[in-house]
Amino acid sequence: MISNRFKLDLRAYSMITAIIVIWTLFAILDPNFLTIRNLSNLLVQMSVTSILAIGMVLIIVTGNIDLSVGSLVGLTGGIAAILQVWYGWHTIPVILLTLLIGAMIGFIQGWWIAYRAVPAFIVTLGGMLIFRGVLTGITKSQTIAPLDESFKLIGQGYLIPIFGYFIAALASILILLIMIKRRKNRIRYAFTSTSQSMTYLIWFLICISIFAFVFFINQYQGVPIPFMAVIFLACIFTFIAKKTVFGRQVYAIGGNPEAAFLSGIPIKKRILTVFILGNTLAAIAGLILTARVNAATVSAGTMYELDAIAACVIGGTSLMGGVGTITGAIIGALVMASLDNGMSLMNIDSFWQLIVKGSILILAVWFDIYSQRKTA
Repeated sequence: MISNRFKLDLRAYSMITAIIVIWTLFAILDPNFLTIRNLSNLLVQMSVTSILAIGMVLIIVTGNIDLSVGSLVGLTGGIAAILQVWYGWHTIPVILLTLLIGAMIGFIQGWWIAYRAVPAFIVTLGGMLIFRGVLTGITKSQTIAPLDESFKLIGQGYLIPIFGYFIAALASILILLIMIKRRKNRIRYAFTSTSQSMTYLIWFLICISIFAFVFFINQYQGVPIPFMAVIFLACIFTFIAKKTVFGRQVYAIGGNPEAAFLSGIPIKKRILTVFILGNTLAAIAGLILTARVNAATVSAGTMYELDAIAACVIGGTSLMGGVGTITGAIIGALVMASLDNGMSLMNIDSFWQLIVKGSILILAVWFDIYSQRKTA
């Protein structure tokens, strides 16, 4: 019974193994890979892809795709930089307007897909070209910099160590409350459940891991703010996906659209909402990327949509729809960022980096198809 409770599927084993193998390999080839400074940089580097992947999971789960998020990252980051550098706007209104623009673009794209039945591939492919063209036009192909210090904190800031420990303590309390509530619910409905002592033991191990991570990362400059944004958004969207009617309906749409329609699920509204959320997250990623590099460029966000899709697929999201998790997508983003980071440290040519990432994407899709055939 307990063994079934903690049994991991093949995908989980492969993800854990992949992380261990990649980190071990790069640590052997370059001792700088596992330094605190580099691992902190790795968390920052994975942040943009992770945020894009969070939104992409919901989009792919509905059976759609979004090829425009990379260009949207560049466009929203460019708009934010223009408002601040050229027009002198303060950071807060810049952020709010940028997020509003991202949501509006998501509404427009989602409307074409949901209410005009234009395939998502075509709409977002067109959006990718349009947004890149608009970015080139409004920036006049110039690099826009520098940004205010308050804006740069979004992508370059770190939590002070004591605040990192405070968040770790708060997270530990919330996890304990969730575990206790889950155990009580399972007992109430006569489901198998772990013993009370085992529940507290698992919670204790989780707490140790959280505080060890914070202690380790505090040895450099503290927990990066972009990474905290990833954790915050991941918690929110995991709750939405697993604990709300909206989330269950999104998965139902991807799993069986006809059954979802017959069940009375408003498919068009749900698809529209998913694209609004996904493109708003792309705007957040654009703000973080622009703040991190302290500039907006015409090439910003190029190919990021492929990194986001790859992170989702590597993390277990099925391109057929109906299957996928936020946690898996973030782990997939960590895999992609680890490859980029390690190969960059080793000064491997960029064309080899593309070959490796493309090969891993193909293998991940093949593994997904192979797994579905075995369970069918």
